[in-house]
Amino acid sequence: MSVNLAHTQQTRVSESLRSKVPLVSTMAATSSAGEIAISSEEKVYNVVLKQAALVNRRLTPPATKDLHRMKPDGAAVPGNLSLLKEAYDRCGEICAEYAKTFYLATLLMTPERRRAIWAIYVWCRRTDELVDGPNAPHITPTALDRWEARLEGLFRGSPFDMLDAALSDTVKKFPVDIQPFKDMIEGMRMDLRKSRYKNFDELYLYCYYVAGTVGLMSVPVMGIAPESLATTESVYNAALALGIANQLTNILRDVGEDAQRGRIYLPQDELAQAGLSDEDIFCGKVTDKWRNFMKEQIKRARMLFDEAEQGVKELNASSRWPVWASLLLYRQILDEIEANDFNNFTKRAYVSKAKKLIALPVAYARSLAGPT
Repeated sequence: MSVNLAHTQQTRVSESLRSKVPLVSTMAATSSAGEIAISSEEKVYNVVLKQAALVNRRLTPPATKDLHRMKPDGAAVPGNLSLLKEAYDRCGEICAEYAKTFYLATLLMTPERRRAIWAIYVWCRRTDELVDGPNAPHITPTALDRWEARLEGLFRGSPFDMLDAALSDTVKKFPVDIQPFKDMIEGMRMDLRKSRYKNFDELYLYCYYVAGTVGLMSVPVMGIAPESLATTESVYNAALALGIANQLTNILRDVGEDAQRGRIYLPQDELAQAGLSDEDIFCGKVTDKWRNFMKEQIKRARMLFDEAEQGVKELNASSRWPVWASLLLYRQILDEIEANDFNNFTKRAYVSKAKKLIALPVAYARSLAGPT
C-alpha cells in the first residue's frame, strides 16, 4: 500500500464517510451562537485521520510491506525481559478466561501481534470494569482522572503495574495513538453522567467511545495486508464500524438489564416515532410497536457489520481470523434476538456453544480470502 496514495485519498474517503446517511446522522446544525455543530461521525473521523496519519508516518519502506517488521523506538519498559514475558503471559490468561473464542482465534497471529492484542484487550477490560465491575458504585470522575493519568504514564514508558507494562511495551512497538484510549475513558465518564440519548448521533458517539475505539487501537497491531490497495483510512473506518456494530448489538441484547439500572441506550427520538416511551421499556412488554422498532435497530447494526466486512479482508493474513470470528459471532446475537420474538426484556440472546464451534471454521475459511 502506498503511503502517498493513502494521503491523497483522504478527501475521497471523507466524502464517502459523509454519504452513509442510513447508518448515522451526519447533519450539521447551527447553534444559537451561530456556530456549526459538528456531527458525532465527523468528530470521530478526525480521530481516524490522526491514527491513520500516525501509521503512515511510522511505515518506513521496509515496514510498508509488513507492519510486524517494525522495531521498538526505545527501551520497552523498566525491568528485564522475563518480567515483561510474565506480564504478557498474564494478559493472555485473562483474555483466555473472559474471551475464550477470541483468545483461541488470536493463537494464529504472530507471537508479537497476539501478545500486543492481549495487552490491549486487558486494558480495555480493566477500563470497562471501572463502571461495570463490582466497585462501580464507588467510581467517581476523580477515579477516572487518575486512571487517565496512569494511561499517560504508560505511554511515556512509566507503567504503574505489570499489566500496564505489557501495554507500555506494545505502544512502543506499534504505531498506536493515545487518543482512542483516552476516548474510551471518556465513554466511562459518560456512563457516570448520562442515562438517555436523544438521537442516534449522541448514541453513535457513545458507541465509538466504549467500543469503536477498540478497532482504532487494534488495527495498528493487526496490520494491513501488503497486497492491499485500500487506504489506511478506509481500513480504520471498517474497524470503527465493527466496534460500533458490536456495541449496538450489546445494547439491543441488554435492553432489559439496562432498564433495571434505570438506563436506556436507545435513541429517544426514534422511540417516540415508533410510538414508544421510557415507560414502555420499563414495563418490558413485547408489542407490535416494539417489534417494528427493533427490526429497524437490528437493520442498522447489520448494515454496520456489512460495512466492517470490507475492511476485514484488507487486514494482514495472520490477523483476519479473530476479527472474522468476532464479527460472525456478534452478528448471530442479532439472529437470536429475532428468534426470541424480540423479547430482550426478559430473555437474553446468546450464541450457543455449538454455534460458536461452527462459527470458528467458517471464520477461518473466510480469513483465507485476502484483499480483492
